[in-house]
Amino acid sequence: MRDISYQPKRFNPDPPPQKPKYGFLLLLLIAIIIGDGAYMISQYYKPYQSQIRTDASQSAVPATEEKKIERVLAQAVDDPEYQPVRNDEIPDLAIPTAHAFVVVDADTGKILAESHETDQRQIASLTKMMTAILTMEKIDDLEEPIEIGEEEVYIEGTKIGCPRSGYCISPRLKIGEKISARSLLQAMLINSANDAAAALGKHISGSQEEFAKLMNQTAEQMGLTDTHFCTPSGLELDGREPECYSSASDIARIAAYSMRYDEVWRMFGYPNNCEIKSCDGQTSHTLLNTDVAIDSIPNAMGAKTGFTPAAGYSLLLGASDSTHLHRIVVVVLDDPYRWQDIRTAINWTFKAYSWEKQ
Repeated sequence: MRDISYQPKRFNPDPPPQKPKYGFLLLLLIAIIIGDGAYMISQYYKPYQSQIRTDASQSAVPATEEKKIERVLAQAVDDPEYQPVRNDEIPDLAIPTAHAFVVVDADTGKILAESHETDQRQIASLTKMMTAILTMEKIDDLEEPIEIGEEEVYIEGTKIGCPRSGYCISPRLKIGEKISARSLLQAMLINSANDAAAALGKHISGSQEEFAKLMNQTAEQMGLTDTHFCTPSGLELDGREPECYSSASDIARIAAYSMRYDEVWRMFGYPNNCEIKSCDGQTSHTLLNTDVAIDSIPNAMGAKTGFTPAAGYSLLLGASDSTHLHRIVVVVLDDPYRWQDIRTAINWTFKAYSWEKQ
């Protein structure tokens, strides 16, 4: 072989390859690839390993499904005849002024539209829907008299006879007065009276605190995972407001479940200035309906308002289509335009969905 070790590099257009140099670079490149590969595998391995564990435990899926069947279903009927079917040509519903909203088919419990529907936040007097359910389930005779105590008389916010704090139109409840469970239920639903809710809770469980425990037990049975009640009225506990919460989805399912009780939804239709009386007939109390715009919403079944500074303006409303065969519940939370947006949601729902027999 010709010796080129002394030939100047500039006259050598094709120098021989530097094997030791490129060999080293090749080894270095292989090491980097192996190292990066090991890192990538380590990053993907943990979730994959978790998935393997989940998939390997095949018995978990049937157990979960069995639990769903056994629990109390948060819907209006257990065996719905119709199922909602989406019209994909209709754009999705948007309510930008609401912190959260949801539309639920009452009979199947299916969510038809939503935004932030599982966010946990204060819901104020929408809480009273759970109190209404427990009143229907725990009090056999709604004509049963309930004696009013000091705690109810001096409760904050809206009270019987006083549709707004500081604004009274008729006598308030008195300590020792006896009034029927039906009258208290009526005042709680249409006038959002906090004293009525507290009286019902205490009558059922002995105290507001014990009644709140019953509310939470029932919520758990319904499978509601974003709810914790503090009082029968929805008033938050001072300094403990974050402990009192629900979600648009959970409260909609509570409202749908309450449709099993016709008496509850008939009360929503009572007119303004209706009266309830003490059991002895000596005292009459005038109620105002808080559903100020419900008459302007076609096929509206009833509505429950809610407001506290922590919760903002909230609203749930039940409505049916023109056939009265299909019922929905709409909930908007913390929405200053709640009535207008409820109308928008109802109109959208009956354009975006039709119902078909199973």
